[in-house]
Amino acid sequence: MKLGIFADGKWGLFFLKEILKKKSFNCKFISGRNIIDKEIKKLAIKKNIPFFVFKDIKSDNAYKKIKSLNVDMLVSMSYDQIFDNRIINICKIPPINCHAGKLPKYRGRNVINWAIINGEKEIGITVHFINKKIDKGNIISQKIIKISKNDNYNSILKKCYVECPKLLIRSLNKLLINKKFKGRPQSKYGKGFYCKKRVTGDELINWNVETDVFNNFVRGITLPGPCAQSKIGKNKIYIIKSKTLEKKLINKNLWGKIKKINKNHFDVFLKNGIVRVLKWKTNTKLHEGLILK
Repeated sequence: MKLGIFADGKWGLFFLKEILKKKSFNCKFISGRNIIDKEIKKLAIKKNIPFFVFKDIKSDNAYKKIKSLNVDMLVSMSYDQIFDNRIINICKIPPINCHAGKLPKYRGRNVINWAIINGEKEIGITVHFINKKIDKGNIISQKIIKISKNDNYNSILKKCYVECPKLLIRSLNKLLINKKFKGRPQSKYGKGFYCKKRVTGDELINWNVETDVFNNFVRGITLPGPCAQSKIGKNKIYIIKSKTLEKKLINKNLWGKIKKINKNHFDVFLKNGIVRVLKWKTNTKLHEGLILK
């Protein structure tokens, strides 16, 4: 089967390294994002595979180039542009995409962050056909990954880096065996929703929350994310790891106030208790009684 692959990041690189080992598949081209992934481009050059960057995937130039390469299927792994109907219909088999979300839930952007922030106990990886509606095509394969209390954005991201390529290759093998496979409509999996892209400002801490909500927020955007942040005058503190120390009702005048601090941790009052911050970064000196905002 001749493939045209749209890929970016570690997910894309890991997938490419594995699919290029498979004799049943022939990669005819690789397309990257506008901000070029140097490792993927380097791999394409090493394997003598044409590498393209389409400024606009909906342009006539992109359509003609892809059409001329006569591939059997288009595959997307962490590509950031939306295919139009011309690209979707360019091959007999519709394009497929690997999405790090439990479709139909968690469509859209930054879904690993949102799932942890929302306190989910699991996250899904889904391979689906691409249609004109974002993340709404029929599901080919899905894998569930458990989220423990000790997991965070970094640990789940690493699991997805490994599991996404595996699931995508298994899905391609399904289609290799049965090119008429249609997948399962997402309506069979229940109701869905979209997650918005996280933007500047989303990382700021709301101290008027309960301890579990706070800890999920810290876990959900910790490194390599932007980290949960709070202002200290003109400076910021970046909170990397936290845990609940005590649960009890706290006077609202104390929310965000540092109760106790030493070189290894500091404790902060929240709405329904006290959290202990175990890892953080800041250029500002902290002290007991300081109010974080």
